[in-house]
Amino acid sequence: MTDVVQKLWGFCHTLRHDGIGYTEYVEQLTYLLFLKMADEKGIDLSRLEIDEDRKKKTVDCSWPALLARTGTDTLDGYLDILRTLGKQPGILGDIFAGAQSRFTKPVSLKTLINQIDQTEWTRVERGCEGGCLRGIARKGGK
Repeated sequence: MTDVVQKLWGFCHTLRHDGIGYTEYVEQLTYLLFLKMADEKGIDLSRLEIDEDRKKKTVDCSWPALLARTGTDTLDGYLDILRTLGKQPGILGDIFAGAQSRFTKPVSLKTLINQIDQTEWTRVERGCEGGCLRGIARKGGK
């Protein structure tokens, strides 16, 4: 588990360049890991609907769609994903309610997305979900 914590903590350096602090780092990392792990588990987030201006709008909230974005479209797409997930019924909407992007530089977000994509997170050590976040919390407290 320490290797995974080290990897996750290493991602923090990418975010510091964008002025993202520790608390926001954990928040953004959690959102992005959720999207990546949903993709790994075969959960289809590619056609989620929301009401916008009294019209139905379909948003592709999938990891592959986010991964394919470039430039400022990466920031715009990530924000659309967070808003859309926050408007979904049930626990998904509860998790993402009020979610905001803390990124200001597209290159920082794209770098983190690419770093996260290099690991198959659903195959890391069992029990790592909470343990890894606790490990990051310990490092953040130092």
